[in-house]
Order: sequence, then C-alpha cells, then structure tokens
Amino acid sequence: MRHHIDRDKKKTISILKIFLTTFFTVVFSGIFVLGIVKVIRGSAESESVEMLTYWEEVPDAGHAGTVENDEGDETFEEPEICEEDREYTHSVETGKKDTVTIGFAGDILFDDNYAVGDAFKRQGDSAKGVLGDKLLSVMNKVDIMLINNEFPYSLRGEPSPNKEFTFRARPETAKILNEMGVDMVSLANNHAFDYGEQALLDSFDALNGVGVAYGGAGRNIEEASHPIYYVTDNGMKIAFICATQIERLGNPDTKEATANSAGVFRCLDDSLLIEKIKEAKEKNAFVVTFIHWGTESTNELDFYQTDQAKEIADAGADLIIGSHPHVLQKIDYVNGVPVVYSLGNFIFNSKTLDTGMVIAKIRNDGSFKLQFVPGIQEGCTVHEAQGEERSRIMRNICEMSPGIEMDEKGYISPK
Repeated sequence: MRHHIDRDKKKTISILKIFLTTFFTVVFSGIFVLGIVKVIRGSAESESVEMLTYWEEVPDAGHAGTVENDEGDETFEEPEICEEDREYTHSVETGKKDTVTIGFAGDILFDDNYAVGDAFKRQGDSAKGVLGDKLLSVMNKVDIMLINNEFPYSLRGEPSPNKEFTFRARPETAKILNEMGVDMVSLANNHAFDYGEQALLDSFDALNGVGVAYGGAGRNIEEASHPIYYVTDNGMKIAFICATQIERLGNPDTKEATANSAGVFRCLDDSLLIEKIKEAKEKNAFVVTFIHWGTESTNELDFYQTDQAKEIADAGADLIIGSHPHVLQKIDYVNGVPVVYSLGNFIFNSKTLDTGMVIAKIRNDGSFKLQFVPGIQEGCTVHEAQGEERSRIMRNICEMSPGIEMDEKGYISPK
C-alpha cells in the first residue's frame, strides 16, 4: 500500500516539474521575444529619425495651423477654400496624422487596339496581371495618386488625320483606375484630343463616373487651367496644376481650350500657367505642377524644359513633375525646387523600359521629401524592380542627375 502511495507521489511531483518547466520556458521565451521586438522597434525609430535629414523645408506651403476643440484637445485648422475653388476641391483622409503621401507615375494606355490595352482587356479590364502586386500595393497605399492619362475615353469621334498614332479607350475601362488606386489624372497631353472634342467631353463623363478627378483639360479654358485642390483631414492643402507644351506648333492637332470651347491647357506660352501657380501659392497651397514636355525617346533635356523649369520654380511651384518623353530623365533641383523631368512610360506599350514612381511625403509643417520607386515595363506589364535591376536603375538615375543624391531606399536630396 505504501509502495503505491510513494509511486503516486513521485508521479505527482514529476507532473508538477513538467508543468513548472513548461511555464517558465514560455514566460522567459516571451520576455526574450519582447526584447527582440523592442530592439527592432528601436532600430525602426532610429531609421525614422535618420530619414528626417531628407526633409526639405517649404515655408508657407500647405502649412496647417492648430486649434483647440471644446475638450481642450489640439486639432488641425481646416484649410481655407475660396468660393471659386469649391467645385475643384476634393477631401482626402490621410494614413498619418502629420503627413500626406502623393504618388506620381508616367504614361498609361488602355486602348485595346494596341498590345498593352489588349493586355488589360484579356484580364477582364483589370490591372491584375498587368501591374505587379507590389506596385499596385504602393499605388493604393498613398493618399493621393496621380498619373498621365494619354488617351480619351470614348466610342465616338474620328481620329486626327495628321497623326501617326491615335488612341481611344472604351469608357468602361476607366474603372481600371480605381483598381490602380488613382485619384487624379492629367489630360494635358498630346493624345487627349485624338478623336476630337466629343471624345474629350466623353472622357470627362467617364472619369466623373468612376470618381477620378482630372486636370489640364476642360470644357473651357477656365476649367482646363484651374488648379485641382486636395484638402486633407490633417489640415493641409495641395494644388495640382496640369499643362502641356506639346505640340509646339501654331495650329496643333491637340486643341487648346478657349473661353467657349473644350480642349487642353497649353503652356508653350506659359504666362497663364505662371499666373495659376502664383494664384495657388497665394492661397497657401503646396503647389505641384504636372507638365507634359520634352523630346520623345531621349534622356537629354531640351531648352524648353530647362527654361520653363526655372520660370515655374520662380513662380512658386513646390514640386515639378514631367511626362511625355516615354523614358526616364534626370531629377534635379532648380532654384531649390525639385524637378522630375520625366517619369517615362508607366504601362504604355510592350517595350522593355526602365520606369518608376515618385512618392512625395509632405508634412503639415510644410516640409517634404521625395522617394523614387524603380520599376520595369516589359511585355505589356510593369512591375517593381528588385535586386540588381533595382540598383542599376537607381544608379542610372544618379548618373544622369549630378545635382542629387539617392540612398538605398530611393530617398532623394540635393547635393
């Protein structure tokens, strides 16, 4: 009998030892894991602090003031919106309380008479399978996404007789923009009028139908040239002004909007563009100029670009983004203002070309920083570049851009 009691006692002690051993193993393992997490978080915080060195100061641009609410908590003042700007103003919720992120990409094409447009069609008018998952994720994560829409949305009109390439996409393809996270497009380019005024008017309806804003074209010159404003829930105001200086002819195929007719906002004579930039600046906005310029298929700048970059910067623009050449061009600082001369194709044809996105991160104290995200267009797809290809594209950008520095994460700063 005593033998059985001793055996049961030993069994109980053994079970207790196993329980205590397991308990303390779990506890100390948890402490160890929490320690690792703390180290990782500390490292991330250190990196965040380090990245602040890339913030550029932009006094009086999109600056948000603060007020106290009824509970005594500090909140952001709502930016002032003038009556004449209300129909051109959009609200946006930001992912962070002190920052708004803006993504920019180059030329897109949904015309299914061309290979790249057919690629979208074969996916069921979807971006999935055409745009890489990582790029789609980046585009959807930024607060405001802007892209160059190089065609009209319409089934009507006749192609311009004097043009080698004319583009037109089915109006229902505009929904692809939603999947791409696009909030606004520029229609200020040399293909928005390819099928005439009626097709351009149809484009306005198609874009309005999917909730995508457009700039650089309109039913008249007031609408075409008017800045598009975004106000954020953390108190910032951003102005986007889109314009084109292509084609450089007295009677271009792409018609200029007038007081009584639809068209694009042309800026070969940039006096009205300068006026609009100054107007937006006086309204305390962070001013982005998205301009269609340059010479196709070369990374060499032409004098129209360099001359206008100075004029636009001096007028008060805080950031200048270019398109039209279909290839990447240099990034520079002109009188302290960052200029991305060309974002190249984003997803425009089947050629294998280096491309990318630029992300502007603007804080509500008026400062901001830029990041370049390398990509590759190939075989009617576009995806984020990885590994050596990513490093190569970034090196190429730096080699053609002697006035900037770029770190391994793509953050840009002036030398």
